[in-house]
Amino acid sequence: MDSLRELMATEETLDPADWADVQALSHRIVDDAIGHLRDVRERPVWREMPAEVRAFFSAPLPHEPSLIADVYGEVARNVMAYPMGNIHPRFWSWYMGSSNFTGALGDFLAAIQGSNLGGGNHAAGLMDSQVVDWLKEMVGFPASASGTLVSGGSMANIIGLTVARNAKAGVDVRESGVGAIPKPLRFYASDQVHSCHRKAMEVLGLGNRAPRRIPTDAALRIDVDALKRAIAEDREAGFKPACVIGTAGTVNTGALDDLRSLAALAAEEDMWFHVDGCIGALIAIAPQNASLVAGIEQAHSIALDPHKWLHVPFEAGCALVRDASAHRNAFAVTPEYLESTPRGLASGQWLHDFGLQTSRGFRALKIWMALKEHGVEKFGRLIDQNIAQARYLASLIEAEPALELTVPTTINIVCFRHRVEGASEEQLKAFNTELMLRLQEEGIAALSDTTIHGRHCLRVAITNHRTRRDDLDLLVRETLRIGREVEVAGLI
Repeated sequence: MDSLRELMATEETLDPADWADVQALSHRIVDDAIGHLRDVRERPVWREMPAEVRAFFSAPLPHEPSLIADVYGEVARNVMAYPMGNIHPRFWSWYMGSSNFTGALGDFLAAIQGSNLGGGNHAAGLMDSQVVDWLKEMVGFPASASGTLVSGGSMANIIGLTVARNAKAGVDVRESGVGAIPKPLRFYASDQVHSCHRKAMEVLGLGNRAPRRIPTDAALRIDVDALKRAIAEDREAGFKPACVIGTAGTVNTGALDDLRSLAALAAEEDMWFHVDGCIGALIAIAPQNASLVAGIEQAHSIALDPHKWLHVPFEAGCALVRDASAHRNAFAVTPEYLESTPRGLASGQWLHDFGLQTSRGFRALKIWMALKEHGVEKFGRLIDQNIAQARYLASLIEAEPALELTVPTTINIVCFRHRVEGASEEQLKAFNTELMLRLQEEGIAALSDTTIHGRHCLRVAITNHRTRRDDLDLLVRETLRIGREVEVAGLI
């Protein structure tokens, strides 16, 4: 008995020794978090970390305990003070969401509850399925379709393209492998398609020769006639055209493929129709612009990102598949330890049967809470707002002789550059890159850059519910100011 008491006396836990102290610190952290969001406009969009902060992240593995208040102090000084900046109203670099406080609370509560969303009979599993049902409704998918919440667009596209491969392979790929596919499969997408599709083809064992990049028209949409010719050529050459990938918002410019035409062509050719809607699928809920993605509801599978235009904290992607059986059959494995039971905890649906992860985080709660708080119609209006803001910025650029639009503005991505009289393309790239870096380093705005059909340009992706038109006025003014400084300095 004494040895048992001694053993119990030495047992440890990660729970705090004093819950009152942790409660007080937690209130302080929440207060700081509210201030972080409330005052975001007063801070630089981004700033470089000083040497001492970088050195902090080289500290060795901790062996001894520290007070949690001290730990939080280190986080506040060295992490919270140097964010990427994507929640800032003038962050327009890459196509990201800007988060929301309610979603952050949802992430916190999900972590506190600690449920594994691999499946099972518990409330979080039902909420996960409910959120997928809501997303299906947003894009016009039938209730009988299936879906799964994943980390983001890259994984959502991999899920959809895996189902497409298996459905069109002509053999049981799961049993026999890709080497048993009788004819090499071809997947088709525009030359503007996101790079994650190449990764998907490689991961699926098809290789980078499987996707055929189709030229785009003047608006940077896939050329449907060129696509038809490519399909005919490939059939003649012994390939099996398997899947058309339509893009609802390209990452470079936001161009929207003609989804209705692609759906019709895929049906005629007996091909899978997948839509990469990570940028623009949710335009379907925007009252003024929903028609831009007409035809998305005809897809066999869709990839979309709630952490973009639903402003959910990272990570939150979703893959939707029209044929629920094809979806489950592409991933389901049922070992004895994961068999369902007629009652009890294991009597719920096994959500891991629809993707690659057996362990899944409770992503649904942050989506659910924000949708319940604001309603889907408000998110639709915010999408319309961002598209209107992009058109406003495009009009400012067109009105300014020193600036030029490089491609048409379709939705919420504006591509432009500063003119320099007599400069070569190489010099223009150097000049505009310097503008971009100075805007970042001065904390004014975060832009990215890209090259489209051989022309380098700056890229403003407006997917932020905090952006205002006066932020765009400021961007143009500061771009012109810095442009004059760079010209005076003779840096090209």
